[in-house]
Amino acid sequence: MNWSNVKLILTRELRDQARDRRTIFMIAVLPILLYPLLGMSMFQVAQFMEEKASRVLVVGVSGLLGREDLPPLLEAGDSTRFDKDLFHDAAQHRLLEVTLYPEEPTRRAEPKEDVSKTVRALVRDGKYDGAIVLPPELPDQLAEFRRAIEQDETTSTLQVQPEIVYSTANEKSQIAFARLYPVMKRWVEAIGETNLKAAGIPPDAARPVDVGSADVAGETKFKGAAIWSKVLPIVLLLWAMTGAFYPAIDLCAGEKERGTLETLLSSPAERSEIVLGKLLTVMVFSMATAALNLVSMGLTGWLILSRMPHLGSPPAESMVWLTLALVPVAALYSALCLALAAFAKSTKEGQYYLMPLLLITMPLVLAPMTPGAELDLGNALVPVTGIVLLLRNLLEGAYWESLRYLPVVGLVTLACCVASIRWAIEQFNSEAVLFRESERLDLGLWLKHVFRDRQPTPTISAAVVCGVSILVVKFFIEMAATAPGNFRAFAVQAVMLQVAVILTPALILTFSLTTSPAQTLRLRLPRFAAVPAAILLALLLHPVIGAIRAIVMELYPIREDLLGQLEGLQAMFVEPPVWQALLVIALAPAVCEELAFRGFVLSGFRHLGRKWRAILLSAVFFGLAHGLLQQSLIAFLVGTVIGYIAVQTGSIWPGIAFHLVNNSIGVLVARVTPELQQEYPILLTLFGAPGENGALYSWPVVLVSGLLALGLLAWFSLLPVAKSEEELQRELIARIRDTGPEVEF
Repeated sequence: MNWSNVKLILTRELRDQARDRRTIFMIAVLPILLYPLLGMSMFQVAQFMEEKASRVLVVGVSGLLGREDLPPLLEAGDSTRFDKDLFHDAAQHRLLEVTLYPEEPTRRAEPKEDVSKTVRALVRDGKYDGAIVLPPELPDQLAEFRRAIEQDETTSTLQVQPEIVYSTANEKSQIAFARLYPVMKRWVEAIGETNLKAAGIPPDAARPVDVGSADVAGETKFKGAAIWSKVLPIVLLLWAMTGAFYPAIDLCAGEKERGTLETLLSSPAERSEIVLGKLLTVMVFSMATAALNLVSMGLTGWLILSRMPHLGSPPAESMVWLTLALVPVAALYSALCLALAAFAKSTKEGQYYLMPLLLITMPLVLAPMTPGAELDLGNALVPVTGIVLLLRNLLEGAYWESLRYLPVVGLVTLACCVASIRWAIEQFNSEAVLFRESERLDLGLWLKHVFRDRQPTPTISAAVVCGVSILVVKFFIEMAATAPGNFRAFAVQAVMLQVAVILTPALILTFSLTTSPAQTLRLRLPRFAAVPAAILLALLLHPVIGAIRAIVMELYPIREDLLGQLEGLQAMFVEPPVWQALLVIALAPAVCEELAFRGFVLSGFRHLGRKWRAILLSAVFFGLAHGLLQQSLIAFLVGTVIGYIAVQTGSIWPGIAFHLVNNSIGVLVARVTPELQQEYPILLTLFGAPGENGALYSWPVVLVSGLLALGLLAWFSLLPVAKSEEELQRELIARIRDTGPEVEF
């Protein structure tokens, strides 16, 4: 690594970007103007924003008029307003406009059911925002109730109750309900106080004490931190990504359009030095954009919130923590944007990649904003989400809790930065990526090309289409399906899902897009020892998988309601004979999922030219095919092992054997009970205490089986592997680059 070359590239790119007026406007001018303009707009709009009064229809109020024994519901002399004493805030008095339901003699004889239907129709049609229906028997029953209290007689709940009619389909109706409910509650409390007075009991007897509140945030410097801790991290991450994206597009796709990238690549600088110089340039603009946005937003917020002292200004330490987090965040997004920009042929095409990047980033950024999200070990292991939660805790002053998980968040972020930088360097090392031709889609020609120029194995695009199709169809079918009530219904659903959703798309694509189904699905017979070795590996790894499952459940516990459903589903597996459970849970998934994910999908990803990348990508699709997050993580690890076996042996059969044995052991272990352990003492040696998913292996068994499994995996690594054409080309290019042979003409 020649740092002088990196410095030259950095200064060159900074100088070129500084000459671009659009870049300077996005980084320096827009942040300074954006938030003050937003603040001014808010104040201007607030002048025209006024709370509208809710239109309320009141039915049956005539029975309350002139009753001295009941507290007034409507204001004296004004039947269009509720009584002021029913409002905790006098300003809310004007927000409810009352209209009395006409009660002519003909309407008084109207059945209550007809009145209720009429009122509901009026609210449903939007004629009124809400309605209060007071049964005509209510005043008399209240009087009888009070008489019973005065005579110390036994009383019961009234047979009729007031009713508030509203519609959740209408926002104005929801607002009306939120205003009406406290009023009616206060009126009912006033009736209770009147009854207590009539019985000679002080009204305070029903409320001997009032609960006070004390906000200690005003005694600290973190008043308002709960709001700022949610806003500032989002602003940091989104603007760091936006500030990195557009300069990266100009530094890569823009140079392709200008024809200057070839000159740079032919210079003495290595590709890694070029990438590092461009990466540092993008990082500078990313950090500058995020920093200026934070400063502008902080100053604007401080000025605006100074008029709202109950909210509080951003904590003074917030800028320190945000600045420290800005460097790794900018490095991560800069490398990702640089790699995507290197893939783009033009700036127009590069701008299309912003939306996928946002779709991936937004869930990770917004997940910590959900109620109940806390910084723990499980969340700290999630990229981006861990950073947001850590910043939130720091801005709220929870320093000790943040310090506990700081190393975990730092290591995860560092690993993501290194991986993204390596990906960017790899993109620049690929001539096919840098100088690929622009694609012009002609649907007819494309379809002819797909079916005419078929290869023995599927392409990368076909593998992605297969995996995505399985996931999408599986999602909709599972959402539409009803929960099975017994094992028979579960078996029918599970087998049909495996055959129709997972196996069928893979077979259709295999026979339509490839010329060699046997090679695509890896149907060749392996060497004799491969299948027994896969079976033995499944036996040895099952205790390790069980231990990992317990750790995953500890990091990401399942909700109580969902856990109850899973326990009910697991109880079904004990009902049928063992062979039926093995057929549904072990054999069907082993055949269908392996042919799809280790057959078609893995064969397509082998064209990437990297064995482990193909294995991991196929394992990702295999993991996502399992609904729950906890199951997906375990399935990803299992899929990685099976994919490695499939690649090393060149056959699907060892993977099917591994999958079959692994699922079969799970079915059998789930049936291990304390009574069975007492009957067979050897089970006490293998297992410890029974767990939620059956029995848990003892730690000595886990350690010994794990060591033996590593030895067996080492044996698989010694097997000769049939490499794809892309892998052979990559090895040849790497060998030429390392040896640097002289080319003879």
